[in-house]
Amino acid sequence: MPLKKLREKIKDTKLSPTFGFITKINQTNLIGAGVIPKIGDLVKVFPSHEQPHAMGMVTSVAQNEFIITPFGFIEGFRIGDKLLLQEKGMSIPVGDELLGRVVNPFIEPLDNHGKIKTNNHYPIMKSPISPMKRGLIDEVFTTGVKSIDGLLTCGKGQKMGIFAGSGVGKSTLMGMIVKGSSSPIKVIALIGERGREIPEFIKHNLNNDLANTIIVAATSDDSALMRKYGAFSAMSIAEYFKDQGRDVLFIMDSVTRFAMAQREIGLALGEPPTTKGYPPSVFSLLPQLMERAGKEEGKGSITAFFTILTEGDDMSDPIADQTRSILDGHIVLSREMTDYGIYPPINILNSASRLAKELTQKEHQTLMGKFRRLYAILKENEMLIRIGAYKEGNDKELDEAIAKKEKMESFLKQGTTSKVAFGEIVASLKKAVG
Repeated sequence: MPLKKLREKIKDTKLSPTFGFITKINQTNLIGAGVIPKIGDLVKVFPSHEQPHAMGMVTSVAQNEFIITPFGFIEGFRIGDKLLLQEKGMSIPVGDELLGRVVNPFIEPLDNHGKIKTNNHYPIMKSPISPMKRGLIDEVFTTGVKSIDGLLTCGKGQKMGIFAGSGVGKSTLMGMIVKGSSSPIKVIALIGERGREIPEFIKHNLNNDLANTIIVAATSDDSALMRKYGAFSAMSIAEYFKDQGRDVLFIMDSVTRFAMAQREIGLALGEPPTTKGYPPSVFSLLPQLMERAGKEEGKGSITAFFTILTEGDDMSDPIADQTRSILDGHIVLSREMTDYGIYPPINILNSASRLAKELTQKEHQTLMGKFRRLYAILKENEMLIRIGAYKEGNDKELDEAIAKKEKMESFLKQGTTSKVAFGEIVASLKKAVG
């Protein structure tokens, strides 16, 4: 090996490392001493018996001891096991070699397609884009989904939330957005999902097509730290491609399970529980992740869709409430529309895109406003119409809404495999209410 390459390889390595040791073990954490770490330092734990080393992260520091949260579980550790500080925050390998792969938060392959070889590394914890370096979002981001592109138009670099209860159709809509988007790079973070859902999502929602797509998976059986940093790892991958000037679609499912992972970590470290048991660190962590998406001047963009699981379809859930204030719009899925057979079940009246007006032409804006108006009138008077209490001619707007009911519902419906061009969507909207 040439001397220059050897120097590069060992420049961050201490040739005479100092070891710490475990002094205490509780149900979720290891307590160490003997070295002076920083918050966020990675730690290798070497068991005193025949067992492979494990990784952890320093999450709390006191005067004479520090707490390590392991990336795995605490079974197998003993008092006195050696600790070796890595003395730098966690970084991950990134590059085009990741395209088409399924990996864990350490970017270790889960798809049995061999090792990933790349020379680029990115830190997983970074500051969001500076406010004055953010580019104006002035270009439409097409998803191929009629109800989103037509009535909730998004832009490149926008952050949107998909809010829904369990079993309403979040995964199906995610698959439609991934397949319908023309984005050259797609990064999907599956955080806290059941293990069986990963291959099912790839097969049923993506049709086994992972071209230009990277999936970062941290399943529900992974430790809380793995689930937390799975989201940050996926965001770092997206940032790498954005910094190269490419446009990235970032999808994360789900923010709620990411928040639950941080709740486990925070409570184990002694943080006080607040609303629904979430400690304060959860609410400070959400913008640290979400604000890293966006458009940066002179570089590319990250257009992000975050799914939020609303318990009992309750939009006042603390995580749903907090994320709505951070994001640039929200797409609410309705269980009632699922019961009526309308897919994707997007509740247009409860959903909004904060940038739709800036991104669309005046005629399109008029059509969006008219659709919402007629659909709202229809919903307000639905019971009267069903029991036959309304007589035609009493309200011109309601008469128009009734006449166009089928066309509006037809516009909202879309097959999971169909992709519609933006121009066709605007034309269909005009036919429905124009």
